[in-house]
Amino acid sequence: MPSPSVVEFEAHRSYLTAVAYRMLGNRAEAEDAVQDAWLRYSQQTGEIRDTRGWLTTVTARICLDQLNSARVRRNAYPGEWLPAFVVEPDADPADRAEMADQVSIALLVVLEKLTPEQRVAFVLHDAFGVPFDEVAAVLDSTPAAARQHASRGRKAVAEGQVRHTAGLAEQRKVLTAFLAAAQDGDMRTLAAVLAPDVVAIGDGGGVVRAALRPVLGAERVARFFIGLVSHRLAGVTDLKVEPVLVNGSAALMLSGAHPDGSRLLVVVAIAVDEGRITGIYNQQNPEKLVLGDFE
Repeated sequence: MPSPSVVEFEAHRSYLTAVAYRMLGNRAEAEDAVQDAWLRYSQQTGEIRDTRGWLTTVTARICLDQLNSARVRRNAYPGEWLPAFVVEPDADPADRAEMADQVSIALLVVLEKLTPEQRVAFVLHDAFGVPFDEVAAVLDSTPAAARQHASRGRKAVAEGQVRHTAGLAEQRKVLTAFLAAAQDGDMRTLAAVLAPDVVAIGDGGGVVRAALRPVLGAERVARFFIGLVSHRLAGVTDLKVEPVLVNGSAALMLSGAHPDGSRLLVVVAIAVDEGRITGIYNQQNPEKLVLGDFE
């Protein structure tokens, strides 16, 4: 029989993973943070009156430490940074298990632009309703300072988040139209499925060639992807394009082999609002592609 502490901790694991994932933007790092919280919990000898609250504070502190240590690495990261993609086969929600830590790539991208304190305060208070006195304990600050961090984070998210309101069926429809127009080299049709303020971000991690800066605007993004299809994919053999899901949203996975024998693997996730694509996220860094059931 597992000890009561194990049973109680496991009752909170999915919640803690959801908290950590929003803070770190990486599923594996989030799970490691939660496991670290378990080790600290299992070593406690005193009474813990509020297990969920205690574990939330400990997990958040672990994440805050990771965010602070990651700032230097992120500043030196080659090109744009995108969160790690967890790729699943495309299926209706009823046909797959719901993920407690499901959150859009569009939100994770803008969360990355917050300071560690803003991100922790915003996630804890706005996403999970943690009171500011408890947020302050995580940040080692006053409740007033914690409130200010959350307010600044909230404002940055509201101003910077790419609009993503469409349901899965609409996302699939728009993504299919986008792919067909790009493959046909139809500039006008492709631009028509893009919002005027669309942004395209690629992450190659210095390992795979990718745009070093975001591409902005419908015309520039359309031209970029038509060029990508006509030049970068022209010599690829065994090219396979599959509909997939990334964090519950419609996406495409492109795989094949380059003429030099190297592997092509790109996952293109999108954000959609009012029938048009508002954000395109190309994850090409192989270290940030977790293929789940595809592996």
